[in-house]
Amino acid sequence: MTPLQFEALYSARWSELETALDQLDGTKAKNNPFAAVPVGGINDKPADAARVAALYRCACEQLALARARDYPVHLVERLEQLTDRAHQRIYHRAEAATGRVARMFLVDIPQAVRAHGWYVLVATLAFALPLIGTAIGAAFEPGFALMLHDAPSLRNYEQMYGRDVQAYGRQRAADSDFQMLGHYIMNNIGIAFRTFAGGLFAGVGALFVLVFNGLYAGAIAGHLTSRGLGGNFYSFVITHGAFELTAIVLSGAAGLAIGHALLSPGRNTRAGALREAATRVVPVLYGVFALLVVAAVVEAFWSSARWVPHGVKYGVGGVCWLLVIGWLAWQGRVEKRSAH
Repeated sequence: MTPLQFEALYSARWSELETALDQLDGTKAKNNPFAAVPVGGINDKPADAARVAALYRCACEQLALARARDYPVHLVERLEQLTDRAHQRIYHRAEAATGRVARMFLVDIPQAVRAHGWYVLVATLAFALPLIGTAIGAAFEPGFALMLHDAPSLRNYEQMYGRDVQAYGRQRAADSDFQMLGHYIMNNIGIAFRTFAGGLFAGVGALFVLVFNGLYAGAIAGHLTSRGLGGNFYSFVITHGAFELTAIVLSGAAGLAIGHALLSPGRNTRAGALREAATRVVPVLYGVFALLVVAAVVEAFWSSARWVPHGVKYGVGGVCWLLVIGWLAWQGRVEKRSAH
């Protein structure tokens, strides 16, 4: 597509956005050289904030295309000025701080995750397939887990999920819920950071961390199942796993996106491609951090509780998995469709 064709295709939306911003700012449209032709009668109607937000996101996508295709400077500058102005209006003037946070979680994060759908799929397979395969192998062959864990470590896990422990998943009964909360947060964030940072090694590092963690967790699950402790273990992990495992996969997907940008920068420089990829994955990383914090809270105060029947934990865990999947798969879709 030539620059002229590109501009002809999208110019009407840019003019509509510029005119709407003029109305929101109280500026006369005649002062804007690009908004000379009204679109859809917008000069006769109040500006619609939802429509402005939708047009803004489209303009951001078109700006990224214009940069990637090395379109003329005047075209890129127009889009830069337009998106900057819309960003100021949407995020710094119209919305309160709580509104921006709500928008981040209800729109930006799930949309960013879906935009990286192929990376999420690859990360899911890299983590889930080794986990399932190793769990099955360790469940039917008790010695299989010794390929990944030493005997003292496996005995320690048996004690953590034994029938006589005061709280599941703890190495020391003296640890309080609040002490374990801090431990879980640091441990989870450490795993997610290593997974994401592995993307800098052409994505191979991210895949390695995902596969390794899948093998590690699968061996524990299978071994405990073979020892008759599967009920204690699975009821422990099912609820917080909805948040923790999802976060690990998303951090891997973000790392793969970074690695892909380094391997295949296209017409951009590697540094430029890296900056653009990093900007796009920022909402995903916000989601990872939020999911890990929720997972740590649930793990410390709910998952470890012996007084909660296994059936209740399975039910709550199933609901949590549905909520997380529904949030990432469908949240924010209606507003995005309004731009077209």
